[in-house]
Amino acid sequence: MSKKTAAQPPEKLTGIELTDVPKSSVGVKAIKSALTHVKDEVGIIKGLSLLSKLNQKNGFDCPGCAWPDPDEKRAFLAEYCENGAKAIAEEATKNKVSPLFFTTHSVEELAKLSDYEIGKSGRITHPMYLPEGKTHYEEISWGKAFKLIADELNGLDSPDEAIFYTSGRTSNEAAFLYQLFVREFGTNNLPDCSNMCHESSGVALSQTLGIGKGSVTLDDFNHADLVIVIGQNPGTNHPRMLSALSETKKKGGKIITINPLPEVGLMNYKEPQNPLKWLGKGQDLTDLFLQVKINGDVALLKIILKLMKEQEDLKPNSVFNHQFINEKTAGIEDLLKDLDTYSIDELVPQTGLSLNEIKNATELIINNEKIIICWAMGLTQHKNGVDNIREVVNILLLKGSIGKKGAGTCPVRGHSNVQGDRTMGIWERPPSSFLDNLEKEFKFKAPRRFGFDVVEAIEAMHQKKAKVFFGMGGNFVSATPDTEFTADALRNCKLTVQVSTKLNRSHLITGKKALILPCLGRSEKDYQVTGEQFVSVENSMGVVQQSRGHLEPCFDKLLSETAIVANLANFTLKRSNTDWIELMSNYDLIRRKIEATIPGFENYNKRVRIKGGFYLPNNARDNNFETTKTNKANFSINKPSEIELENNQFIMMTIRTHDQFNTTIYGLNDRYRGVLNERRVVFMNPDDMKTLGLQKLDLVDLTSHFNNEKREAKGFLAIPYSIPKQCTATYFPEANVLVPLKSKADISNTPASKTVIITIKKREI
Repeated sequence: MSKKTAAQPPEKLTGIELTDVPKSSVGVKAIKSALTHVKDEVGIIKGLSLLSKLNQKNGFDCPGCAWPDPDEKRAFLAEYCENGAKAIAEEATKNKVSPLFFTTHSVEELAKLSDYEIGKSGRITHPMYLPEGKTHYEEISWGKAFKLIADELNGLDSPDEAIFYTSGRTSNEAAFLYQLFVREFGTNNLPDCSNMCHESSGVALSQTLGIGKGSVTLDDFNHADLVIVIGQNPGTNHPRMLSALSETKKKGGKIITINPLPEVGLMNYKEPQNPLKWLGKGQDLTDLFLQVKINGDVALLKIILKLMKEQEDLKPNSVFNHQFINEKTAGIEDLLKDLDTYSIDELVPQTGLSLNEIKNATELIINNEKIIICWAMGLTQHKNGVDNIREVVNILLLKGSIGKKGAGTCPVRGHSNVQGDRTMGIWERPPSSFLDNLEKEFKFKAPRRFGFDVVEAIEAMHQKKAKVFFGMGGNFVSATPDTEFTADALRNCKLTVQVSTKLNRSHLITGKKALILPCLGRSEKDYQVTGEQFVSVENSMGVVQQSRGHLEPCFDKLLSETAIVANLANFTLKRSNTDWIELMSNYDLIRRKIEATIPGFENYNKRVRIKGGFYLPNNARDNNFETTKTNKANFSINKPSEIELENNQFIMMTIRTHDQFNTTIYGLNDRYRGVLNERRVVFMNPDDMKTLGLQKLDLVDLTSHFNNEKREAKGFLAIPYSIPKQCTATYFPEANVLVPLKSKADISNTPASKTVIITIKKREI
């Protein structure tokens, strides 16, 4: 096998078509798109039957985003979104990747395909092995696969030479067993997708409020006076959130949207559960849109804080909630003193906004107390990502908008159980109390040294300090930054293992030896020796509920993720006191162990069987901040962006298309941005294009600049778009090669995929 199998998606244009940006989201076109994907992948009859169980109380949880389901009645027609339907269609696809497929396609040949083409190959049916020096994967038995992994792990000089990655779709039961196995093996090297997404949120919220999770529930949107959506595109990434925002509006609440791009989903919405509204003009959602420059958020929020302070100074007790501040918070004096060191006139240019626009937003904040602030990657993936979130918290604390109905923090998580995985102990920096509980329950000595996060894991593999990579789900190569550097890191490993449902690029960028272990999907029945099992997941708002598959497994060779972990542990750990096979046989036994080791899971097996599940404890929701260092909610001091661009430079942020969820590409359209049948595009301000002498659809090459290093991504079509000057946007994973591994958020170490400094050069033909 060639050691330089293509790591990047190929430079191949697919025939772009530009359309007008639609004026509303969801509606008939969304329904048609969802049904088309279902029909093509599954068949309409089987597909509709499957969709009827999606996110229902007796059904299975969507493998897409982590947006919560209603506590009470679920929508009969569709308790899912367009992208949820696409996710299920992909998982239940008729297409199969069998041993014959691998016999007829070499790894090098497959790597020349786009990520879209690779994903459309279908479900993997058998365990597959790529021996050292070979060009094709070949079938291997489960027993031989587990023995091969166990031998490699046990042959390491130290357990810390192994990396155990986790994506966010793993169930609570599988995640708990996985982290237990890894810690019994002897390491805390448990990087996960949180490291690349909401780690900045977890750090900031833990420091300020004492819990790394949001504080609101879905019902809070029914009571909010004001919802601020900042650095987030729910119309594509979490479409069911639009229903919650719709309820806010129906009940008289206001919505402020803050984003570099005017996303259609936040502007106008047609309710999919109501056929009478499919053809109407839709419901306007955003009352005030602030088109902030990329990474101008701290500057914007700091101006708002200063304007709030000015108004409070003019009219004492008219803005700040002094009772809440005095009783529940610490650090107000330092915050106010720091605000005085900034000049509004100096901050405004960083935002790209007019002062009047910012004053309008401030007035809405001043005049309301039941405020929810929602955010996603647009705030977290910056060098000052932690500062972004802490500044959000400052505003909420001044208003006392924490721990009351209709108010609080709302970090909107991506993958469906990414929050649950962290609750289960998937974390490279576990608290001592958690390890103490594991030691007591499972009778082993847990490792105490912190492990590698994603960035550190890539660096360790690149330096050959880590030699085995095990990926529990996900598509590591396409999800991580600095594609070529990451690929070289994986190639340095002795063995790479991927637990997957479908083929992806990470199966093609391998160590000297590689394994693919195919697993059950969320929609499939899980049979163990004691009978059919169900799993549980935790959504973005801390609700734990069961998920029970309804399809027969697509092939009889598949194992559940839980069974894969249990078998691997049984092969690898020769002195374990844990009966892994017994735990695998009945998931109730796993849940009993979770109950014994993790607070909040009392009577787990009983409560998880209640339709709709149960809420985990949340101190911020309860207005109890004793878990912070000060025993109170903490104000913080934060810094605006320090980026200074040269005249020919731009800030680039990576984004998704509407036909995409994380690294899974369902199609080639971005309907809500008017781009069809193409992914290799760069959105630019029209005036910037004129300055560079670019015409619409000119072919350009992109070069990123960081610490005198250059990275190139070639062959992108320039598209004039509504985006602030010197700001650009491109799709990932195509542009991930431009994201430097060492460009990361302070404290959280999250890759700064939203602040990449680039230059743009027209391709000479």
